[in-house]
Amino acid sequence: MLEDATRINLLYDFYGNLLTKKQREYLELYYQHDLSLAEIADESGISRQGVHDLLKRAVRTLEQTEGCLGLARRFAAQEKVLQQLRTILSENSITDIRRLEALALVEQLLE
Repeated sequence: MLEDATRINLLYDFYGNLLTKKQREYLELYYQHDLSLAEIADESGISRQGVHDLLKRAVRTLEQTEGCLGLARRFAAQEKVLQQLRTILSENSITDIRRLEALALVEQLLE
C-alpha cells in the first residue's frame, strides 16, 4: 500500500495538472493528508463510493499518462544514475577507471 501511495504521489507531481480540480483535491486529501474515503465523503457531501470512483478515475488518468509519456520512469532512472555518480565522485581518490565510469554515467544522463 505504501509503495502504491508513493507511486501515485510521484505521478501526481508529474501529471497532477492534467486532472480536474476535484480529482486533485481528493487525491491530495486521500494520499497526502491520509484522510479516509468516509472522511472525504463527509466533507464533500457525496457518498463514499463516489469518492472511491473519482479516485479510481484520477489514478487511471495518471497511470495512462505515465504509460504514454514515461516521465516518472525516466526520472527514477536518472535518479539512480545520479546516485551512482555521487558515489564515484565522493571517493577520496578517483582512479582513471572510476573517472571513465563517471563520464559514462554523465553521457547516459545526457542521452
